Amino acid sequence: MQLELKRPLAFFDLETTGLNIPTDHIIDISILKVHPDGKEEIKNWRVNPGIPIPEESFRFHGISEAAVADAPPFKAVAKDIAKFLQNCDLAGYNALKFDIPLLMEEFLRNDVDFDLKNRQMVDVQNIFMKMEPRTLKGALRFFCQRELEDAHSAEADTIATYDVLKAMLSKYKDQEYEDNMGNKSKPVVNDVELLHKFSHHHRNADLSGQIIFDEENREMFNFGKHKGQLVEEVFQREPSYYDWMMKGSFPLYTKKLITAIKLRLSGKNVKM
Repeated sequence: MQLELKRPLAFFDLETTGLNIPTDHIIDISILKVHPDGKEEIKNWRVNPGIPIPEESFRFHGISEAAVADAPPFKAVAKDIAKFLQNCDLAGYNALKFDIPLLMEEFLRNDVDFDLKNRQMVDVQNIFMKMEPRTLKGALRFFCQRELEDAHSAEADTIATYDVLKAMLSKYKDQEYEDNMGNKSKPVVNDVELLHKFSHHHRNADLSGQIIFDEENREMFNFGKHKGQLVEEVFQREPSYYDWMMKGSFPLYTKKLITAIKLRLSGKNVKM
């Protein structure tokens, strides 16, 4: 099945030094760009993270420090990656929780202005977990009747994710889904905007889900002692909380968002 696209959709996968967005780094990235006419382009970048690769991470993806010793730092390829993703919607497996936030963290660390505004973001894992809670390996076996060869290679996982989404569109066509509130819909359709909406568990204001939107599109804390409270109201009555977050180990994109909210309170606006 060919995806019905209004603009290119970029599937991507990362291999990294670990899972901590503020402190870990990319060591391998693969991007499969699918154009509205069906044309496909794939590019891969191997990156020297500049920090040690823990043994646990090496056992997962098999990329050693020796394998990246002669690779360029992310800074050297960041603009090329951003250019390849220009005017693209984004898709991946667990992309909303990990891959997109970490990619944005790397862009911000290296002063690359990559705007997420108006981009659709499809998380194939979230669609899969809502419809069939299994792993990528299980998804490929279930939907495509084949085994995942070279698992945890960025390119193999990226291509598998693309194939699984196409197969999902056929399997779940006209299938009904009921959410926790009892609302019924047929959400798995060949439309990136609708897949974007169904991919999200929350309407995140930042990328890591620390701050989400309420029903009135107001930013609200989704963690800690102020969970469920409006960010603006917390900053007004407890200004030190903003300072605490800025000094803490929060992702740079989250810090950029709360700074924009703080400036908005003083009558200024910052582009996100």
